[in-house]
Amino acid sequence: MLSWFKTPNLLSTEDANFQIEIWKWLLKYYGGVHFFQNSHLVLPTQEFFPTQVHSEDEMVSATFDSVKRYSGMSEWQCQLVIQASDPNIHVAPFVQIQNAPYSPAGTFQFQQNEATISFHPDLIQQPEKLVATFAHELSHYLTANTPEAPYGGWENWEFATDITATFLGFGIFMANSAFQFEQFSNGDSQGWKTSRQGYLSEAEHIFSLTIFLKLLDIPFSNAQQHLKPGLKKLLKLANKQLDDLQAMETLKAVEYVAQQ
Repeated sequence: MLSWFKTPNLLSTEDANFQIEIWKWLLKYYGGVHFFQNSHLVLPTQEFFPTQVHSEDEMVSATFDSVKRYSGMSEWQCQLVIQASDPNIHVAPFVQIQNAPYSPAGTFQFQQNEATISFHPDLIQQPEKLVATFAHELSHYLTANTPEAPYGGWENWEFATDITATFLGFGIFMANSAFQFEQFSNGDSQGWKTSRQGYLSEAEHIFSLTIFLKLLDIPFSNAQQHLKPGLKKLLKLANKQLDDLQAMETLKAVEYVAQQ
């Protein structure tokens, strides 16, 4: 019997295949026993992040150290710097500068054997975005010297880096931070604003998070309770599409190649 109510795929076939290829790349060079035995789904809870801090600087430093630790990069040398604040675009009530420059959430540089990660000062008041930014930039650091380009070439590195952050355990933070719709008020005006962070959509982040959960046999409920309400149901769609593609069998069969 034909079904008129076929469950839609979460991603297009092209986007789903892209993610699967990136995961194959990550598992080939950063998987192996270490990944399957030591990876954790990092949660926005007191268990994972410190609460006893006495200043913003201490909070940022402790959060960065925590993200490095859960990424398995505690011993990797890296300088953390804060970016300059953006200019105030509101020049008068209900008047704002158009096309004003706005700094990225974070940046990564590696020069003369030294890594530097910067972050936007606004993220100090947005801890979930701060964690997502640190995870993304540390993913740059991890994959910068991979002997093989990600699927599609190094021009896809930013997209691959977003997926790498989920590979490292930060999928909840990446998905929750990808898009925000929120109210604002600055004294002169108020209204609603949207913001995006990263290179993947919410649906793409959920698809990647689902791969992570299925690879490590982590119950979906562990992630659902910490996802934004609109994202929880997407896990089921991603799960069905991955099953239809028989993707997990392919990913679990990837042979790990140790780097010299």
